[in-house]
Amino acid sequence: MSEPVGIAVIGAGYWGPNLVRNAQAVPGLHLEYLCDLDVARARTVLGGYSTVRVTADLDAVLSDPAVGAVAVATPAATHAGIAMAALAAGKHVLVEKPLAANLEDGAKLVRTAEDAGLVLMLDHTYCYTPAVSHLRDLVRGGELGTLQYLDSVRINLGLVQADVDVVWDLAPHDLSILDSLLPDGVTPVSVAAHGADPLGCGQVCVAHLSIELSSGALAHVHVNWLSPTKVRTTIVGGSRRTVVWDDLNPTQRVAVYDRSIETRDPAELGVEARNQTRVSYRIGDMVAPALPEREALRTMMGEFAAAITEGRPPLTDGRSGLRVLAMLEAASASLRGGGVAVPVEPVGAEVAA
Repeated sequence: MSEPVGIAVIGAGYWGPNLVRNAQAVPGLHLEYLCDLDVARARTVLGGYSTVRVTADLDAVLSDPAVGAVAVATPAATHAGIAMAALAAGKHVLVEKPLAANLEDGAKLVRTAEDAGLVLMLDHTYCYTPAVSHLRDLVRGGELGTLQYLDSVRINLGLVQADVDVVWDLAPHDLSILDSLLPDGVTPVSVAAHGADPLGCGQVCVAHLSIELSSGALAHVHVNWLSPTKVRTTIVGGSRRTVVWDDLNPTQRVAVYDRSIETRDPAELGVEARNQTRVSYRIGDMVAPALPEREALRTMMGEFAAAITEGRPPLTDGRSGLRVLAMLEAASASLRGGGVAVPVEPVGAEVAA
């Protein structure tokens, strides 16, 4: 058994306490520091009996040889700067979404990590849920048939952010899920986005994204800060089966429908049948698979520790963060352009630049 990796959590705000709790629960990690400008808040997060060190001095954390990795849970605009400082200090890095404020800065982080042989990982938490793991197996294993569409809805009465709009706040979850599910060789081609700011707060609060895929399929993402009801639903349609994932339904999170629409080539039909519809409906069973209940964030932290000790890329590595960034940038450009479809930048060229 290898020694646990010493880790520091940077940021004691909204998400930092969740990282602290799970870092302490993963055997492969040992929490050394909680770093935040508000030291009193950090102490409150840890409680009165914790032996974890608290500091506001990031440089002191990064210079400590007991720290082999950092988890960044600070405001989005600071992600790239803190992550780059940690990589420069020889630390493995786990960073909250988004990876950076733009694709160029994200690509620099990925290049730096890869050149140094360090793990750079994105906390795309939903990719570590049992439901998404099952969806990935269904899509990539071919059980759904050819991917035809993906519809995702993520709406609630949320907190309007000062530094990011609803696309950059909520859509990374759905875009990272899409990136995780896509079969090899299928990539996003373009994004057309429409948004509104009915509050007049200077940020888009409601948005719809349409992502064209290289296979011809279409993915649609709806994000909204203003809904009085909370909805977390994703539908993945294939030529053989369709899956519905309702994240808020603990008794039936995933339902697999053996139902589809089939078409026939007119050349295969008899003369009389050619005047009839070529479309037929196949109705089969619905199966709700039994999925384990486990905390996705703990699984994600375990993957971070395993990637470090095994010297391999994690499931949601820096390049996955770049692919999500590329879709976010295309969505923002589309919003500025009135909804025109904007090509998604290939990330391979960005990293090699």
